[in-house]
Amino acid sequence: MDAKEIKSPEPQPDTPVSAEANTAASHRRKRLGMYFLESDDRRTALGGGYTGGATPVNIHGKPLSQLSVSKTGGWLAAFFIFGNEMAERMAYFGLSVNMVAFMFYVMHRPFESSANAVNNFLGISQASSVLGGFLADAYLGRYWTIAIFTTIYLAGLTGITLCATMSVLMPNQDKCDQIALLLGNCEPAKPWQMLYLYAFLYVTAFGAAGIRPCVSSFGADQFDERSRDYKDHLDRFFNFFYLSVTVGAIVAFTAVVYIQIKHGWGSAFGSLAIAMGMSNLVFFLGTPLYRHRLPGGSPLTRVAQVLVAAFRKRKASFQSSEMVGLYELPGKRSAVKGSSKIPHTDDFRCLDKAALKLKEDGVDPSPWRLCTVTQVEEIKILLKLVPIPACTIMLNLILTEFLTLSVQQAYTLNTHMGRLKLPVTCMPVFPGLSIFLLLSLYYSVFVPLSRRITGHPHGASQLQRVGIGLAVSIMSVAWAGLFEKYRRHYAIEHGYEASFLTPMQDLSAYWLLIQYCLIGIAEVFCIVGLLEFLYEEAPDAMRSIGSAYAAVAGGFGCFAATILNNIVKSLTGNEEKRKPSWLSQNINTGHFDYFYWLLTVMSVVNFCAFLYAAHRYQYRAKQVNEIREQPNVQLSTREHTGP
Repeated sequence: MDAKEIKSPEPQPDTPVSAEANTAASHRRKRLGMYFLESDDRRTALGGGYTGGATPVNIHGKPLSQLSVSKTGGWLAAFFIFGNEMAERMAYFGLSVNMVAFMFYVMHRPFESSANAVNNFLGISQASSVLGGFLADAYLGRYWTIAIFTTIYLAGLTGITLCATMSVLMPNQDKCDQIALLLGNCEPAKPWQMLYLYAFLYVTAFGAAGIRPCVSSFGADQFDERSRDYKDHLDRFFNFFYLSVTVGAIVAFTAVVYIQIKHGWGSAFGSLAIAMGMSNLVFFLGTPLYRHRLPGGSPLTRVAQVLVAAFRKRKASFQSSEMVGLYELPGKRSAVKGSSKIPHTDDFRCLDKAALKLKEDGVDPSPWRLCTVTQVEEIKILLKLVPIPACTIMLNLILTEFLTLSVQQAYTLNTHMGRLKLPVTCMPVFPGLSIFLLLSLYYSVFVPLSRRITGHPHGASQLQRVGIGLAVSIMSVAWAGLFEKYRRHYAIEHGYEASFLTPMQDLSAYWLLIQYCLIGIAEVFCIVGLLEFLYEEAPDAMRSIGSAYAAVAGGFGCFAATILNNIVKSLTGNEEKRKPSWLSQNINTGHFDYFYWLLTVMSVVNFCAFLYAAHRYQYRAKQVNEIREQPNVQLSTREHTGP
């Protein structure tokens, strides 16, 4: 059966019929009614299901009255959520920028192993975000998932603060000056001390993994989908959400670094714990204002049910079904709690067999044998979404590389700005400042200009914004390669080849601002567009998992950066022949410029892959409109039912 044949029976012309024929027709209509209720003749409601789709509920899971809806949600509730995200990002970036130095200077770990440990922290905290999304969508709901994991996050930060404060948790610091550190003569941390630090570091990563996929989705839940301004509110929400992320990062790269320099490691990590504790308090104070969505049950179970049912019926033909169309509950009810029905699409037709009603399914079929169209479409949507966030892994790889490579470049350059000397560890603040500036001017400058070009009410669609971000990231890494070629040539020409930690007074570090600002612009376009895209396109009951796609892409970017670095070092360096690799610790004898150009080529290939994926992707709203316009297909296949 072709997809277009999943439809209602054609209406018969009005002609005189005998009483016997009337009886037969009535019997036939009754029998059809058991399996398929016409959308224009729905007189009964058979079977179970959930009504209301993604109707907002209170914290107890009860639907909100019209009066309660008007008193909850909106921008006021969203601002409480912004505060939580700001503190979480401040802690995340505060750890990422300080932990490598803490392990090296205080715990006396080799620099390379310290960097790998922090990269693993970053990667695990992002890649495991799917766990937080799963718990939120399946059982806990987004509010309780955030509440539980922010508490875990705070416990991890408290443990790290104790490690930096109590001498018993640190190795002996006596006779450990700068020279002893470089020569590796300082007393190393005991295994149990490192175990303590790693344990709380990964507890913090676990807390971040639970929060990250839920906060943006929970904030977006505060806006009424029935409002005429819903799209505009959602667009602005994700921009303000990323602005709060940026403010947290700016504070981490400036204030926290200042506290560490002036007051020590314990005070720096303690400030992160205090900020997290205060944000938790603010988040809980906003509880009466929040709107909630019901968790839809285990999404992994629904995915497994569709795959198992489709596999069991892989050899069955669509003509073998004992009813017209595919199985779905009648009326507005959905088989998935917290979700509205999803119209049938022609993609991944092999999965449609999971909704094919056969005789052997029995009168009361198991969900492992027969699934609804909505369940099948959920899996299709998740599969169709994958290529878009997958194409952002390359951007996250570049962001990870910039955190380390650009700092190494900055150590060889003059960081004075007039009388002010900026610490090298503060250099990553500049992408944050460029993001802050861009988001501040986004609606007053970018949207009006781009609206004239594209005609889009928001200036550019979500996928167009992701594409702009990826294109700008290519410019950023290409410029980084050009500047590094000039910097390396200047260092060799002026006798700095062996002095890779000595700043070159005549070459300013602020040339790095160009690549920093470009990568900041790329990040805001790509990540904000991606978050909004995933929230709107993901199934109602899987929005946290949809948001987790972005975090997982970030985690894969961290892991990919580590893998790429190891490959480049092994292929381009030779210790026996004393040939330095491109990523040599002595940046002046290495070839960071070649590495940047390798990233440029990889980014161009990735951008072409994105253009192909974006061209093939069809937004869900557009698909629904096309289904409505098809004369021979009922808006719903989704309203065809089984017993």
